[in-house]
Amino acid sequence: MTEDFIKSFWQGQADRFGTSHEASWGDGHMIELEIEAIGKYVRQGQSILDVGCANGYAALRHAQMNPKGIVGVDFAENMIDQARKAVVEAKTDRVSFQVGDVRSLSFPDDSFDLVYTTRVLINLPSWEQQKTGIRECIRVCKPGGHVLLSEAFWEPLVRLNSLRALVGLPALVEHDFNRYLKKSSLEEYLKSLGVTYEIVDFCSVYYLGSRFLRELVTNPADYPGYSNPINAIFYDIERNYSGGGFGIQQLFVLKKGA
Repeated sequence: MTEDFIKSFWQGQADRFGTSHEASWGDGHMIELEIEAIGKYVRQGQSILDVGCANGYAALRHAQMNPKGIVGVDFAENMIDQARKAVVEAKTDRVSFQVGDVRSLSFPDDSFDLVYTTRVLINLPSWEQQKTGIRECIRVCKPGGHVLLSEAFWEPLVRLNSLRALVGLPALVEHDFNRYLKKSSLEEYLKSLGVTYEIVDFCSVYYLGSRFLRELVTNPADYPGYSNPINAIFYDIERNYSGGGFGIQQLFVLKKGA
């Protein structure tokens, strides 16, 4: 997995899907769950940084909660082009976009009340680079503010694959443009930095339904991509109940000390 390969993939996604959420991820239910989970920390009057904003789909949704302003950055120029188109269509002055890299953010220390990533660190090719990205997010966050890391993790993938193996289903694998984080490594690293955090499990029921149970009760071949109607059922359940540690996506909520 090389940086050029990763960037080329996301440039192509922007060209293919434009301003649709599919440029970031085809699973629209997961996009909605992620926006809702992050949205619980968005407050009126905040200055917010969306790191790895893709085509701006999520940032524009969060802008509806009346923050002071949202800046979105992404290393794929084509994504930023689409994000700027989306801003024009949305007719909002609360959001702006620029090309940027999580490993070297072009903002002064203590600039934002809230900083969040959505499946960004997993696009970096090594743990050392992922740690650099985490430090940068913390650096530009104001004391007392929050850094939210909505990322994919190795341990829930293993747990989910253990269930699948019990009934003879093939293992789920990382995409070839991803490097999932290990929760154990991230927790150890955050503790070494003296950063307090909590983990929000916001999609385990949905993952159980859409990545395991659906294959026991329907024929996935009949429903390409994420079109299986059973996904919507578990999305509705997820919004009221969660937990169990099966959600590959997890939200780490970091609180920056004063």
